[in-house]
Amino acid sequence: MKTEKEKMVAGDMYDPLDKQLVEDRLQTRLLIKALNETSEDNITERSRILKDLVPNAAPDLWLQPPFYCDYGYNMKIGERVFFNFNCIVLDVAPVTIGSRTMFGPNAQVYTATHPLNHIERSSGLEYAKPIVIGEDVWIGGSAVICPGVTIGDRSVIGAGSVVTKDIPPDVFAAGNPCKVIRSLKQ
Repeated sequence: MKTEKEKMVAGDMYDPLDKQLVEDRLQTRLLIKALNETSEDNITERSRILKDLVPNAAPDLWLQPPFYCDYGYNMKIGERVFFNFNCIVLDVAPVTIGSRTMFGPNAQVYTATHPLNHIERSSGLEYAKPIVIGEDVWIGGSAVICPGVTIGDRSVIGAGSVVTKDIPPDVFAAGNPCKVIRSLKQ
């Protein structure tokens, strides 16, 4: 039988109040608090905290505090990824971010979701859908990436966009809902 954590990562309905998950989130919150309280010149301490907070990230991850996430361990982050101020990653399901991807301020990545049926929703169970963001992607400020979305390599998401469906590689996409505006192929 799967644990609640295994169900969560697999995208199955799970209980977010499970003791292990509550403890994991508490430990993550403590690391986030420590990260967000470090000064910009304290590179050694920030690096140490980031290694614990996001263990599956390349060592050159650059997060501009404040930063927030649910677990940290569900993110796989490539080289030279940059998060500007006040980004949020609800990494209930896996979040994969390719190398050299940039996030504008207030960008939000949400894997967590809830049943649409009110009876199922009232059970307290929830689920999540993984998000994949390719290499060399630029996510504009205040953009929202919804559960289950894939964004292709080298694409640009306009500021304030709400990405509800997959975006192919090499395009500029924007709006609510986010739609392809034009090709970026050279």
